[in-house]
Amino acid sequence: MMRNFDEFTITEAVLERVASAPDPRMRQIGEALVRHLHAFVREVEPTQAEWAAGIDFLTRTGQMCDDKRQEFILLSDTLGVSMLVDAINHRRPEGATETTVLGPFYVQGPPEFECGADISGAMTGLKLHVAGTVATLDGSPIADAVVDVWHADAEGGYDVQRPGDPAGRARLRTDAAGRFQFWTTRPCSYPVPHDGPVGQMLALQGRHPYRPAHVHFMIAAPGHETLVTHVFAAGDEYLDSDVVFGVKDSIIRPYTEHPPGTAPDGSVMGERYATLSYDFRLK
Repeated sequence: MMRNFDEFTITEAVLERVASAPDPRMRQIGEALVRHLHAFVREVEPTQAEWAAGIDFLTRTGQMCDDKRQEFILLSDTLGVSMLVDAINHRRPEGATETTVLGPFYVQGPPEFECGADISGAMTGLKLHVAGTVATLDGSPIADAVVDVWHADAEGGYDVQRPGDPAGRARLRTDAAGRFQFWTTRPCSYPVPHDGPVGQMLALQGRHPYRPAHVHFMIAAPGHETLVTHVFAAGDEYLDSDVVFGVKDSIIRPYTEHPPGTAPDGSVMGERYATLSYDFRLK
């Protein structure tokens, strides 16, 4: 007879029922979830009011999600879970570009541009020339690799957070030598959305909501693992306290400012501009 459970017997009772799951992977996940969740409750010994507050927090997190905002991804990111899952799934060989989180602002089917185009759209600010190469681990160039890029504007906002056409977002393809380049505006550091439950959690934990300035890249080529990464701005004040734990030394580069003059692509710039360069290696 399975009844009369108490704090010492209920975990084994739940595990016994979960063990009947016909799918082995589902059984493994279910059992681990029960063990760790019950251990968490035993450790913190929440009051009924605290447990109700936890349920309310998760309910509000779900209610905050829509086609423009994914509060559960934000929760996963700010608790370091997204980066943990990323690390487990992208153990890399020596020389491969390091990965980081996708984030909530990627959009499927971004607008396509020719290499060298200005993708900034309505964004304003310091012009930024971005150039790079895509190659195999041994340095062989990868032609026609698909390079998706997206980034925040000079005020820290993404195009999907504001009305209007796509901006700071593009899909390009590498040339025969594996090269790509484009113009945009320099992004800045910015706070993740913190007007919802995740922001309240960060405040209670004594944490700021900021990410260092970066450009997102998703690079795909046949026969290679798709790379999802950022290139962060060297010297940014939030490199050592990124709210989503995404910074790695190998993906930090200077966003170098230049006086008016001739840019790397031959464009004559009448005002200051910046440059960023990175060479990607695919697994």
